[in-house]
Formats: sequence, C-alpha cells, structure tokens
Amino acid sequence: MNPPRRSLFVTGTDTGVGKTVASAALLYRLQAAGLRAVGMKPVASGCERTVDGWRNDDALRLQAASDPRPVYDDINPYALEAATAPQLAARAMGVRVELAPLLDAYARLSAQCAAVVVEGVGGWAAPLGDGLDQCELPRALALPVVLVVGLRLGCLSHARLTARAIAADGIELVGWIGSSVDPDFAERDDYVELLRDALPAPCLGVLPYAASPDPRAMAQCLSLPPGF
Repeated sequence: MNPPRRSLFVTGTDTGVGKTVASAALLYRLQAAGLRAVGMKPVASGCERTVDGWRNDDALRLQAASDPRPVYDDINPYALEAATAPQLAARAMGVRVELAPLLDAYARLSAQCAAVVVEGVGGWAAPLGDGLDQCELPRALALPVVLVVGLRLGCLSHARLTARAIAADGIELVGWIGSSVDPDFAERDDYVELLRDALPAPCLGVLPYAASPDPRAMAQCLSLPPGF
C-alpha cells in the first residue's frame, strides 16, 4: 500500500490528552497548506446508537474537519459502544477488531485526498483489539507518528517512555504537540522546555487550554513536521 506522503498517525501519552483536538487541528493546518486532508479514527469506543448507526463524537469531529468529507464508516470502521478499553468494548459487542478492514478503509480514504490523519486509541501501548497491537497499523501503513503530550505533572516521564516505545517498535516519531489539559498547571512553559530537550523530535506547537476547543483556531498554533 502506498499512503499519501503527508499522512500521519497521532498517538498520545495517555487517554484524555487531547488527541482528537490535535488531530483536527492538524487537518486544518494541512488544509491551510493547500492539501486536501481527511481524518480517521479506526477504532472508537464510547459510541451512541443513532438512526444512522453507531457514532462516536471524536470520529464525528474528525469527519467535520475533513476536506473532502468521507462517509462515516470509512472514518471509523470499528464503532464500539462501551466507553472503555477497545478490547473490552469489542468483546461486549461480539466483535473482533482486525487489521485488514482498517487497511481497506484507509485505502478508500487515501484515494480521496493528499493526507490522512489517523488518530489512535489511548496511549501508544493500548491495543486496538485482542491480538492487535496499535503499532501494527502505522507499521502496515508506513506512517510516521506525532505524539500528543498532555501537559501536566508526570508528563515528562510519560512522554520520554512513549518516545522510546515508538522507536523500539520501529516507527518514526516526526514531532510532538503539547496539549494544555490542566489550566492550573503553573509550570507548563517550564515543562515544555524540558520536553524540547528530552524528546528526539521537534515540537510542532503547544495548544492552549480551552473548555470548548476550536480546532480550526488552534491550527494556527501548529507547524507541520519537517519535510511536509
């Protein structure tokens, strides 16, 4: 499979660190650079049943930020009901998450655009499903990784460990994004400087804290990885 050369896989130091906001902001940043870019949330737990089928808020946000706007089932091939680890959510629905349908959906998306931003689940070591490690998807697609770091106490260790794990899995880390998840974290700027020194990839930007974040506005805070 030959992915668009500007496609990215977005992971995080943990769940709840702002991967979706960062992914949507990256889509708008790519579009501002003149590229048609679409989002993908291959596996999403915490879905609600609608008249159109199971839907996930994060996947819908990526769909809304996409240009062109693909069909939902390609953006989110595995929509799982329970808001828990994908393995448990899939078991509860009697579903087995497999790599082949994800690759097929990605191929359909990539045929429509110049870049696909693929958002993973939880942190890097969180499996996509039983017997399917998360690293297998970016490896199969030859996608470089952008790491979203939730800026809070403990993030330095989490970020360094995640960067080491990505490298150990043979995947290229091309940049990281600071995500201000704690409005009361007084040492945020100091930690950003520590992270700049500690991580083996450039900082692509720092997203400010917002109770209701606007990814289109936050795109102005980001740069693209070198060579994109």
